[in-house]
Amino acid sequence: MTRPLRIVFVGHVDHGKSTTIGRLLHETDSLPDGKLAELQAVSKRRGVPLEWSFVLDALQAERDQAITIDTTRVWFSWQDRRYAIIDAPGHRELVRNMLSGAAEADAAVLVVDAAEGVSEQTLRHAQLLAMLGIKQILVAVNKMDAVAHSQATFDRVAAACERALGALGASAAAIVPISARDGENLVEHSAKMPWYRGATLIETLASFEPLAVPYEAPLRMRVQDVYRSGERRVAVGRIDSGTVRVGERIVVLPLGSRATVRSVERWNAPEDPFAGAGESIGLTFDEPIFVDRGDVVCHEADAPSLEHSFHAVCFWLGEAPPIVGEYLHAQFGPTTARVVITAIKDAIDSSSLAPLAPDEIAQYSIVGLDLRCRSLLPLDIRQTLPAAARLVLLRGPDVVAGGLVESVASRGTQNLHPIAHLVTGDERVRRNGHRGAVVWLTGLSGSGKSTLAMALERRLFVAGANVVVLDGDNVRSGLNSDLGFSPGDRAENIRRIGEVAALFADTGTIVITAFISPMSHDRELARSAAGERFYEVYVKADIATCERRDPKGLYRRARAGEIEDFTGISAPYEAPNDADLVVDTGQWPVERCVDELVAYVNRVTALPAPAAR
Repeated sequence: MTRPLRIVFVGHVDHGKSTTIGRLLHETDSLPDGKLAELQAVSKRRGVPLEWSFVLDALQAERDQAITIDTTRVWFSWQDRRYAIIDAPGHRELVRNMLSGAAEADAAVLVVDAAEGVSEQTLRHAQLLAMLGIKQILVAVNKMDAVAHSQATFDRVAAACERALGALGASAAAIVPISARDGENLVEHSAKMPWYRGATLIETLASFEPLAVPYEAPLRMRVQDVYRSGERRVAVGRIDSGTVRVGERIVVLPLGSRATVRSVERWNAPEDPFAGAGESIGLTFDEPIFVDRGDVVCHEADAPSLEHSFHAVCFWLGEAPPIVGEYLHAQFGPTTARVVITAIKDAIDSSSLAPLAPDEIAQYSIVGLDLRCRSLLPLDIRQTLPAAARLVLLRGPDVVAGGLVESVASRGTQNLHPIAHLVTGDERVRRNGHRGAVVWLTGLSGSGKSTLAMALERRLFVAGANVVVLDGDNVRSGLNSDLGFSPGDRAENIRRIGEVAALFADTGTIVITAFISPMSHDRELARSAAGERFYEVYVKADIATCERRDPKGLYRRARAGEIEDFTGISAPYEAPNDADLVVDTGQWPVERCVDELVAYVNRVTALPAPAAR
């Protein structure tokens, strides 16, 4: 069955949105039995004329104030087709609620008062519709009875609406003169406006089509929560786009954990191994990978890019203007990240569409913000996946902006041109007597990585090698002192190390790294930086052995709950499946492990073995 058309009704307060919807429901015979009599009784009791807006204004506060406070959804049918109406608040102070309602719509009805014409709030709502990319727009010029059904007045208001939408790069599919209170031109043509020969409001809505459910788009599911039942973990969330089925390989970003979907879970529904865009589901996997709230489940072939910096076009809702250098929190659904404003660009006044300087930005302005996050974020842009590109910005607990990611920083890397070295790789090999390499030691805390790295460095140095060790604690105290220990920060820690190690290897240096680096995806990023000069060494030791050693007392503190997300205890470690070398410190003495390492490095770097004594 065809999905219902979702329509958002927007417009300035008192221009008649709720009245239009209430009368439309009556004209299409969509009111529940007895509802009309109830409305008549309520209006009589309050001593006011029949108010069709009371159909939707369910909150007592709304009836008392005669305004719509929250978005309201109502269903109706006409000529065997279903519609879902979203009534969004029009009052200036409630624009943020309108923004959330419009984000779900296939089409929009912009209601404009014929007597008042295009108001500041009309322009603001039109700007929001254009920013959200809603293409199917109907302008309803309401209260034609208040202007004696004047064609000249309608033509003037319609022209103003066309100019306003055109300035925003949008257009109206139709502009219909209506009198919502009297039901004129809603379903039947009005005899009082014989000069209007276009489609009625409902006929225009019937010509609109629901947006295609994005089944063919890349898979995006942001994890809302992870439920645990014994050893079973279920990642739950809503699929924003794409499809997923049992047996498919997925990747979870930003950590990059990979697994195969074991089951698709639904509450009180028949079992089905397939799920698609729009469904709220749970997923279980064949491996105990780390998944957390806000993570993005996707397919590796079309995963979003992991970025630190991005540009967003936002509708500014804060009373105080944005400030360069200010820290805010960005929310992409359940994903929350701390971001800093690095630049303010292309700000405009939403009521006049005039450009603004950064220090002139007021509430309800449209503004472009360059934002940077310390951790990596999986980001899509508006042009490719608008649903996944939506965000809100918070200043403390207050929402100060809503918008869309317009671009990411990496899309400008085509303007970067690395400079070629005048010293060749072969010359470095001849000078150093060996090739450069990244010897990446990975293993649990306490497995002996640092001990082996330092011993290996000493042996290679004595043999004449140009060698250096990058150790976790040392790097954390300098280069990566700005990073914490969240999953995203840990991934960024490894990415940076991989890039630095690759630069050293380019100079012909043998770089030895000693990092837990628990996630295989992060190690693959490091490998991609160094290419064929990367050699993964698995320093193998089981948990019991590592806990028995516990040189820093970390396992003891983790068991006591003093350290969260400790690898091997409360966070996973993905052991290499095909490491270039395995040294088993749980079974071998240190001397044998170091001998194995020295022999391997000598071989892969062409470092001459020490002469026998």
